[in-house]
Amino acid sequence: MRKRRDKMNDELCQEYDLRQLLKAGVRGKYAKRYHAGTNLVILDPDIRQTFRSGKAVNQALRLVLELRKAASSKARA
Repeated sequence: MRKRRDKMNDELCQEYDLRQLLKAGVRGKYAKRYHAGTNLVILDPDIRQTFRSGKAVNQALRLVLELRKAASSKARA
């Protein structure tokens, strides 16, 4: 059975003045980073032990791409 929410719990407490809380905020502080985009990839633990840095992972992936290109060009010939 779901508990019924009290109406007072849904309201912002009177002691919280949003004008004061948001006074120090900077609009669009992280906008450039957001628009630049990010690629977050979660590595499995065994892969993480093999590749200790993002640079090492990128090098390995570039090698895989090169090998794939080479294999596909041989298949066409």
